[in-house]
Amino acid sequence: MNEILRAGKDPGTADRYLWCTPDTVSWGSLPVAATPPVLVVDSGRTVTFDTVSQEGLMEDQGRDPVAYFGRFGTAERDVLPDAVELAASDLHPVSTAKGPHIVLGPVHVRGAEPGDWLRVDFLDLTPRVPYGIISTRHGRGALPDLLPRRDDGGPMPVFSKFCTLDESGGRAVFEHNGGRSSIGVRPFMGLCGVTPAGDEELSTIPPGPFGGNLDIREIVSGTSLFLPVQVEGAGFYLGDPHFAQGNGEIALTALEGSLRVTARLSVVKSRPGRRAEWPFVDTGEHWIVVGLHESLDVAMTECAGRAVEFLVHHTGMTPEEAYLYLSAAGDFSVTQVVDLVKGVHCAVRKSDLAA
Repeated sequence: MNEILRAGKDPGTADRYLWCTPDTVSWGSLPVAATPPVLVVDSGRTVTFDTVSQEGLMEDQGRDPVAYFGRFGTAERDVLPDAVELAASDLHPVSTAKGPHIVLGPVHVRGAEPGDWLRVDFLDLTPRVPYGIISTRHGRGALPDLLPRRDDGGPMPVFSKFCTLDESGGRAVFEHNGGRSSIGVRPFMGLCGVTPAGDEELSTIPPGPFGGNLDIREIVSGTSLFLPVQVEGAGFYLGDPHFAQGNGEIALTALEGSLRVTARLSVVKSRPGRRAEWPFVDTGEHWIVVGLHESLDVAMTECAGRAVEFLVHHTGMTPEEAYLYLSAAGDFSVTQVVDLVKGVHCAVRKSDLAA
């Protein structure tokens, strides 16, 4: 890609368009039921969202994206103006911030009621800039006491890698001590969810039954995320755009970069007696269910239990049959271990269930 995708410029053919301004985002916390919507749409409508990554805007990076990305040779014209505006705003003060993520929304979807599903069909996810950042911070990640460290062995507060996309946009260049490696680009939103019930503003870091910071790398273009509606209108939001991520996300972040996202938002009524409770994903090829807990062991147990329940209700298997089937055909993976609440997800091939 040669030009950045500027907010408001050629946003495509979606029914509505929404971009990041100090009036349309929160920084570090999720919306609550009383948060006024920044957009109202009918069920089944499409929306294009211009999202902004928090990387390059954080306080420990100088809160000046022009200067920060300029260190890596990025010209000022290639820094998103909406990123510059957010960094210069009074959002996300250090003393009150709960999390790092810039959250765009909420979007009120007419007809959505607690107990329904909000189906989010991701139609397109496109990098807005030809570069991204991978970061780790001392005391975080899967190796909090070991990395990152300075040459003298002391703790290093922040260590980051700036990666550029190749001309096709399909791979990112990772320059390192031994030369160059590449990372396949598979854009997805690390954080997308519905507004949690209650009056407390929750941190953006831990995911929950409302979705949020799920970090499921399989939710790429062409897939659908089903979120259990918690409040009237759903209050959909998204943030934490990723160019690529490995399962586990062990260092703290993925390859982070701003994305233009087009999605269809649809209300799906639950079956009688089957109130929507936990997110799941339809990739076209697989069903994916998730388990979440501070303990990775418990997250695995919860994921297994939800996978059993999912098969019981979608195939008619008994719980014992589903348990055996998943042992032979379910693919369990560690989603992430860095969001306070850890994640495990299970993928089940849909075509096998129809055999």
